[in-house]
This record gives sequence, structure tokens and C-alpha cells, in this order.
Amino acid sequence: MQVFKFGGASVKDAAGVRNVAKVLQFTGVEDKIIVISAMGKITNALEEVITLYVEKSPKLKDKIKQIKDYHYAILDQLFNEPQHPAYTKTNYFLDELEIFLERNKSPNYDYVYDQVVCFGELISTSIVSQYLKSQGILNTWLDGRSLIDTDDTYRDAKVNWERTQTKINAHVERNELCITQGFIGSDENNFTTTLGREGSDYTAAIFAYCLNAEAVYIWKDVPGVLNGDPNVFEDTQLLHKISYEEAIELAFYGASVIHPKTLQPLQKKEIPLHVKSFQNPENKGTVVAKGQLIEPLIPCYIVQKNLVLLSLSAIDFSFFVEENISEVFALLHKHQIKVDLIQNSAISFSVCVDNKFNNVGKLIEILKAKFKVTYNKGVSLYTVRHFDQKAIQKIEKNKQVLLKQLTRETIQLVVKE
Repeated sequence: MQVFKFGGASVKDAAGVRNVAKVLQFTGVEDKIIVISAMGKITNALEEVITLYVEKSPKLKDKIKQIKDYHYAILDQLFNEPQHPAYTKTNYFLDELEIFLERNKSPNYDYVYDQVVCFGELISTSIVSQYLKSQGILNTWLDGRSLIDTDDTYRDAKVNWERTQTKINAHVERNELCITQGFIGSDENNFTTTLGREGSDYTAAIFAYCLNAEAVYIWKDVPGVLNGDPNVFEDTQLLHKISYEEAIELAFYGASVIHPKTLQPLQKKEIPLHVKSFQNPENKGTVVAKGQLIEPLIPCYIVQKNLVLLSLSAIDFSFFVEENISEVFALLHKHQIKVDLIQNSAISFSVCVDNKFNNVGKLIEILKAKFKVTYNKGVSLYTVRHFDQKAIQKIEKNKQVLLKQLTRETIQLVVKE
């Protein structure tokens, strides 16, 4: 079997949905699982819904209407038949969204988040499934929540691999085309969970691992894996081949083209990952597999923005030792704060962290009770793999460097832009 994953950019409009059919006609449709993200920027729109819901804002109804209108516009261009089953399924999910918002009693933001954002994927996959059927491409729509079994860590759920493998093998029919959602699963109480932002790639890897797939194909709006985000860096180049180890390093440092968790299950079974252009499916793109480090061997640029740089030292100017570091990491874990860079000296300890769960403010107040704390919000972390002096100069130009860390293959710079 092969696992295909189409992201939000590839199904952002009716033309994108039609193009999915063209790609499948080019590649063939048998023995495939298709994992699809929410359309366009719908996940962002649903996040706005959650914010407005929590704030009890009167603008909530307008935002939901915008989401409805967006999907209806795509439906009208694809089908133009108000009685088509695609409309019925979309309306069902939109009604479910509003019913949840009306009846929910839980104050847990992360729980609410997962119950709401899942509708982006559920709607997109139902629309694509129905369109493919209208084009004579038979397929089975599967609810990913009934297949991906997780714990109840909402917004960053952990997969129960044994139960997930059993469910996937019981429900996925080989020799057919199946459509399912990226990003989502469910816990033991059947509440929806999500695997973290950009988790659709990870979903594709989960299916590939459980089904012993031949390969995974991620279809994107770029030619493959580039040596930097073309929206940020100039003169980017296509990487033709990347080893699993190198791709894991790039993902760990924040390369957005591949989700950090995606590669490990694929590496375990040596399942190759192909990153290709959905606009030019005939092009080779990039393959991630066992073998040489990277081809061509050139600097690779990664940037993570809007991070927080925390610097700690003991109030009495004593050494910052293992006991202090252990305490800090326990607090970081408790507040679900991901660490992207660490640097320490005899009397100080610095970490660059993200603030995905908006808990850094609480953490700072706790740390101030025991340590001297300085911090910079809104910083950027630049990472360059396989750097040279020219690459360093390129990053440092017109920026205030707050912290620099260098190893044999990698340089990282925390900067204020």
C-alpha cells in the first residue's frame, strides 16, 4: 500500500480538490490511503472560533458563518446540486460544531480546542471523498477518530500503537482507495484528540507503519524539501535526497516541511518518504530514506519566530548546578513548554522556548520566587545545518544576536529582529 497526504494548501479551493483527482489519475488509485488536512486556513479560523467562544463574544456567529460560506462556495463550484450528499455531510458536521458549542460545560481550553478544530478535517475529507466519487473514483471515507487511539493529552495526544494498529488493520480494506483525516484521533472515552499542529504528516506515518506501507507521499505546494522556507529565505534549492537521521535533525530544529514525529515510525520499518509537488506530480521531488546524509550538501536554513528567551541565575550568585536545572525542567514539563535551545554556564542557564499553550507568563512568575529571571519575548531562533561563514553572515546581517551556539554541523542564533 501507499499512503498519500494532502495538506490544506492542496485543497484550499475547488481547483485544489479537482487537482487531487488529477494526481490520483496520474498515480493510480488502488491500494492507497489518502490523508487530508483541513481546507486552506480553516484550522486557523476554527481557532478563532474557540477564542470567541471562550470570550463569549457576539462575533462568534459571524465567524461560524464565514466558515460555512467558505465551504459552501467550494461545494457550489464542485457540485452545484444542493441535494448532493456532499452538502448533507457538510451540514451535518457544521451542525455538530454548533451543538457542541451550545452544550459544552467543560472549562478545559485544550479539550474544547480538540472538539472544535477536528471539524476542519472531517468536512474537507467528506467533500474530497464525494467529489472523487462524482468523478468515478470509488473510495471509502473513514473517520480517523475511530482508528487512531490516543491518551487524553488534548492538543498533543500520544498514540497507543498497539490498539491503533489493531483498529487500522480491522477497518482498512486493501486493494481499495480510502480517505481519512490527518491530525485527529480519540481517547478511551471517545472524545476527540489532536496530535499537535501540522500533525497530518504524522497521521500518514502512523497509517504507513501500521499497514507496512510501501511508501508515504506528502503532496505540497513546493517542489519538495528545500534548504529553507522560500517565504523567508532567498535563493532556496531543492534537496534531492535526505537520510532519515538528517531529516529528523531538520524536523527537530523546526523545519516546517516535515512534522517532527513523522519520521521515527517510518525509519523503524525503513519506509521511504517522498515529498512532491501536487502541481507537478511527474517531478521527482525529494526522497527521505536510508542512505547518505543529504544531497546536495549545502547549508539548510530554519527559523522559528515569536519565541521567548529565558535566562536564569541564582539570587545569591551561587553556581547554577544540576539540582537547579532539574527543577527548571520539571516546571517546563508541567507547563507544557517546549524547549528549542539550551545554554548554561557556571552561574546562569538560558532556554529558548515556544509559548504554544500561553503558559510562559505563569512560569516566569514561579521562577522569580527562586531565581533572578530575565527574558526577551518575540525573539527568533535561526538554525543552520551544514553552515559555512557565508551562511552565518547571511543570518546575522541587520539583527541583534542575543545568544549563539555552535557545534560541528549546526549553528543556532537567537536574535531580535
